[in-house]
Amino acid sequence: MSKKSKIQQLTDLKAQSRLGGGQARIDAQHKKGRLTARERLDLLLDKGSFREVDAFIVHRTHDFGLDEQKFIGDSVVTGWGTIEGRLVYVYSQDFTVFGGSLGEVHAAKICKIMDMAMKNGAPMIGLNDSGGARIQEGVVALAGYSDIFLRNTMASGVIPQISAIMGPCAGGAVYSPALTDFIFMARDTSYMFVTGPDVVKAVTHEEVTQEELGGASVHSEKSGVCHVAADSEADTLYLIRKLLGFLPQNNMEDAPFVLGDDPLRMEEALNTIVPDDANKPYDIKEVINMIMDNGQFYEIHENYAQNVVVGFARLGGHSIGIIANQPAVLAGVLDIDASEKAARFVRFCDAFNIPIITFEDVPGFLPGTFQEHHGIIRSGAKLLYAYCEATVPKLTVITRKAYGGAYCVMSSKHIRSDANFAWPTAEIAVMGPDGAVNIIFRKELDAAEDPIQRKAELVAEYKEKFANPYVAAQRGYIDDVIEPKETRPRLINALEMLSNKRDGNPAKKHGNIPL
Repeated sequence: MSKKSKIQQLTDLKAQSRLGGGQARIDAQHKKGRLTARERLDLLLDKGSFREVDAFIVHRTHDFGLDEQKFIGDSVVTGWGTIEGRLVYVYSQDFTVFGGSLGEVHAAKICKIMDMAMKNGAPMIGLNDSGGARIQEGVVALAGYSDIFLRNTMASGVIPQISAIMGPCAGGAVYSPALTDFIFMARDTSYMFVTGPDVVKAVTHEEVTQEELGGASVHSEKSGVCHVAADSEADTLYLIRKLLGFLPQNNMEDAPFVLGDDPLRMEEALNTIVPDDANKPYDIKEVINMIMDNGQFYEIHENYAQNVVVGFARLGGHSIGIIANQPAVLAGVLDIDASEKAARFVRFCDAFNIPIITFEDVPGFLPGTFQEHHGIIRSGAKLLYAYCEATVPKLTVITRKAYGGAYCVMSSKHIRSDANFAWPTAEIAVMGPDGAVNIIFRKELDAAEDPIQRKAELVAEYKEKFANPYVAAQRGYIDDVIEPKETRPRLINALEMLSNKRDGNPAKKHGNIPL
């Protein structure tokens, strides 16, 4: 064979590999409103940056007629590329080949690229579109999943891991994404579940569609499995690109510094944003947007447990993680879902050297039998554990209420927060004035000629003494009481002061977080 014909053979094989399951199946994928594995990579990565690995692999199975069905590259595309010029490793499952099912060589391709990501300290992104395990390969397929799960676990906290669900993700396939840091889903075209509608019907007699069981809306609003839900595949991939801009390449690096607007900017509107009536709501996202660089905030879990807000922003050019009580939803109270949502986010930021800023307006933990019976004690302890364990710079701003155990949990000075500020509107106490007066002065109120009038007097007295930030400030639990308008420059200054912070935890294999 001449050199020319050998080169032509290479060209033909590459073309065959790029065609996946063939044009008919590519057309079928497009008719469903879904992109192909390679089209997704083209949108995700910088133009022309993708370099493929293992494009010539074929499966080794002979059973059930698979020896007569071989596709070059098998059912996943793997390699590396760049996003905004920064290295990332990727795999993209190809639904046009055996429905994207995972077999021995499919898993081996993913494992190889994950190993490379770990060795070279760069993020791992998985685009999932698979019918699950390749049944014809039996236990070999299950072994392949297990190999991937192990690598997900070993990579956790070492490199950022991001999963995008671009089609079906069912059975054992859901656990690799579940082990990663962030899960993205595309509305109407992706779903995740451990057991599908047919099994659910057989076992529980429930009639449910794939979308109702495990669609993007379900997982972004009810289960919390999905961190970001997008309106289309293109939007999903764009949002992944945007997220990576806030993250470091690995746990030994800092996130990129991107100069923002004026670090000394004041926001007069912050001085009046908290209502005079302590029971009236306001939107904490407005506070966040006014303080952050260029008014930009990248929210995580936007539609799940909305009584707490988490996400990324930049402050003085530095990437930061934000945890904030949301007074506009359930008065910003902490419940099971909100506690776990915030705890997970705190631990991610701590693992990847991202400073944490907490905006606090919390009346306490949500009371009730449902919360108690479903483990609010354990869930609240998860958030407490996460904050206590975190060694990154931690800043706290108390905007209004900081009551009871929730005051302790929300990055108080006592659990190693570095700089704690309060607005003049802050109320730091064991509980709200009404409840406190009912307990402290119960006998006096019972004996009063006019209990209502006397209670009003006692509440006013309690507010004067305790519903303010100064008692805590007198003890050093609050470092400074600041005008709301100066929050931005004060936080930026504190971040710069903490830029060389060194802290650690006792030597141990690992702690036992109350899971």
